Amino acid sequence: MLLIAAWALLVGGFGALAAFGLQKLIGLVTNLVFYQRVSGALVAPGQHHHPWWLVLTAPVAGGLVIGLMARYGSEKIRGHGMPEAIEAILTGGSRVAPKVAVLKPVSAAISIGTGGPFGAEGPIIMTGGAIGSMLAQALRLTADERKTLLVSGAAAGMAATFNSPVAAVLLAVELLLFEWRPRSFVPVVASVSVATVVRGLLMGNGPVFPVSTAALHLNGGITGLAAVVGLTGGVLAVVATWLVYRAEDAFAKLPFHWMWWPAIGGAVIGVGGLVEPRALGVGYDVIDQLLTGRATTSLIIGILVVKTLIWSLSLGSGTSGGVLAPVFMIGGALGALEGSLLPQVMPGFWAMIGLAAVVGGVMRSPLTGAVFTLELTHAWPTALPLLASSTAAYALSALVLKRSVLTEKIARRGLHLTREYSTDPLETFFAAEVMRRTPRTLAADQPLDAALLDALLDEAVTGRGDRLLPVTGADGTLVGTATRPELLALGRRPAGPATVRQVVVTVHPGDTLRDVAYRFAEHGITSAPVVEPTAAGAGRLVGVITVSDLLHARLHDLTEEHHRQRLIPAPAAAADPDGPSDTGRVDADALGGLGHVTAAGAGLSG
Repeated sequence: MLLIAAWALLVGGFGALAAFGLQKLIGLVTNLVFYQRVSGALVAPGQHHHPWWLVLTAPVAGGLVIGLMARYGSEKIRGHGMPEAIEAILTGGSRVAPKVAVLKPVSAAISIGTGGPFGAEGPIIMTGGAIGSMLAQALRLTADERKTLLVSGAAAGMAATFNSPVAAVLLAVELLLFEWRPRSFVPVVASVSVATVVRGLLMGNGPVFPVSTAALHLNGGITGLAAVVGLTGGVLAVVATWLVYRAEDAFAKLPFHWMWWPAIGGAVIGVGGLVEPRALGVGYDVIDQLLTGRATTSLIIGILVVKTLIWSLSLGSGTSGGVLAPVFMIGGALGALEGSLLPQVMPGFWAMIGLAAVVGGVMRSPLTGAVFTLELTHAWPTALPLLASSTAAYALSALVLKRSVLTEKIARRGLHLTREYSTDPLETFFAAEVMRRTPRTLAADQPLDAALLDALLDEAVTGRGDRLLPVTGADGTLVGTATRPELLALGRRPAGPATVRQVVVTVHPGDTLRDVAYRFAEHGITSAPVVEPTAAGAGRLVGVITVSDLLHARLHDLTEEHHRQRLIPAPAAAADPDGPSDTGRVDADALGGLGHVTAAGAGLSG
C-alpha cells in the first residue's frame, strides 16, 4: 500500500498538469474557432454574437475531425470517458494505451472548442487514468495495483479541474474502484492531495463558483422542499439518460460508418446553438450565473431545454466530451426555474439544489452530488438540503432505471456491473460454523477390506458422503488425505495399509469462508480438511469443508434479505401461554427448505 501511495504522489502531480493543459487547449481551440485569436483563456462560444454559419458549421467540422481521429487513431476516444475507464478496469487489466493519453484530451478540446456542449472532466478522467496506467505498466505490479494507480490519475485530474478533492475521492469510490479498502483508498487520497496542491499553484485555491451564504435562512420546511426538487431532478436525470441511449440506438441504425456520426451530432449542436448560443461549450459562465442567482428567465428556460436536448442527442453520436459540466448546467437551470415558485432562501440556492439532484440522479452517486456542489461553491451550511436533494434524485433514478448513464453503455458491451456495496457474507462466517464435524475418516493403518470398499462405492453411486477422506493417526492428528476414486481404483486387494497423499491444503476453524474460497480457487480444489493446531505442531482433524458448505453463508444473506418475521409478538399472542414462542431461530423454509439461521447470525445448518 505504501509503495503504491508513493507512486500515486507522482501520478497526482502529472494528473494536475494534464488538467491544466486540457483547459488551456480547450480555450485555445475556442478562441481560434469563434474569436479568431490565439489565447488559452477559457471562454464561452456564445458570449458574443457570431455569424449563423459559424455556429452551425463549427460543431460539424469538429465532429468530422473527431470521427477521423477515432477511426484512424483510437476508438477509445469516443464517448465521455468514464465508461471507457470503467471498462479498462473491468476487462483490460487496468491497461490503457499510451496514445489514448494524447488523443483523448486533443479530441475533447476539439469537440468542446468547436461548440460541443460537454465538459472537460470525462476526458481528464480518461487522460489522468492513462497516465496512472502507463506508469503502472512500466512497473512490476498486479492488476489491482494498476487499477489503483489508474484511478489515482483519474481522481487527480478531476480534483484539479474543479478544485474538489473530497468529491474526486468519492467519485473514485462510487464509480471506479469497486471497493473501499486501505490498499486503494490511501493512494487515491495521496494522489488527489498532490493534484489539489498543484492546482492551487497553477489556477488558484478558490471555489470554481463562489456563492455567498450571508443571506441563508434554513429550516425543516426548506429541507423538505429540497427533497421535492430532488425528485424532479431525478425525473430530469431519467429523461436525459433515456435520451442519450435512444440517440445511441438511432445512430446505430444509420446505414454508414460510425466515423460520420459525430458530424451528425455536430449538426444537432449547431441547430441548438442557433436557438440558444449560451448552450454551446463548457458553459462555466452560465453555471456561475445560475448559482449566484443572476440568470434571466429566458436563459434558464433556453439552457434547460436546448442544453438537455443537444447534450443528450450529440453524446449518443459517440463524440468526445464529459457529462458533469453539462449536468451542472442542466440541474442548475432546473433548480433556478423551480426556485422562482419556491420561497426565497438566498440567491442561487435552488439552482444549487437542482444541480446536486441531477448529478445524483444521472451519475447514481448521491454523496458525490452533494459534496461536489459544496466544493464548487463553498456554501457549506447548505449540506443537509443538498444531501436530501441528491439522495431523492438517486432513489427515483434507481427505482425507474436499471442502470445509469455510465453503466448502461458498459452493459450494452456485454459486461455485468453492480455498484451496490455490502459486506460479503463469506466474511461473516468461519469455517468452524459450516464445516462437517463428523466426516468419514480412515485410520493410517486401516486395511482396505471389502466392506469399506462397498461402503465407499455405495456413497459414490448415491452421492452421499465426502469426496475427500482424511487419514488420521492414532491420536486423531491428520497424516494425509485420500479421495474415494483413488481408493476405489485400488480394487478388492488383500488387507493392507491405504496409500495416502501428503496433506497440501488445510483450513483452520477460525478462517473466514472468504479465505477458504480463495484457497480453493488458488489450488483448484473443492474440499479440504479442517485442523486445529496442537502444541506438538501436528494438526488435529476437527472436520471437512467443501465448496457446497460455502453456500450456507449465501443462504444466510438471502434469508436476511427476504425472510420477514415478527420478533416482538402481538399482544394477543404474547398473552397466549400455548402460543408459539420465538426461539431466536429463523426458519428458511420459505427459501426452499435449505436450512436455518441462528438468532446470533453466527451459524447456519442445512
